Amino acid sequence: MLSQLSSVASRLLFLVALVLAGLVAWEMLANLMGRTLTFLADESRLLGMAAVALLFVIAMELRDIKHRTEGGRSG
Repeated sequence: MLSQLSSVASRLLFLVALVLAGLVAWEMLANLMGRTLTFLADESRLLGMAAVALLFVIAMELRDIKHRTEGGRSG
């Protein structure tokens, strides 16, 4: 049950990170054309949030890999 929840959370965070990075790319493209997406925060802040989300995804995946290689032992 907990591993399924962890898997769903990991996938959801990865999707959020991808969306945030995509919004940053879209904003940069709009800036090149002389426009802006006014509803967005600063590009660097969005990119930072995407990086933090990816960091959590990596940590969750490493924890899952450790659990699988230990054969489910806790410790």
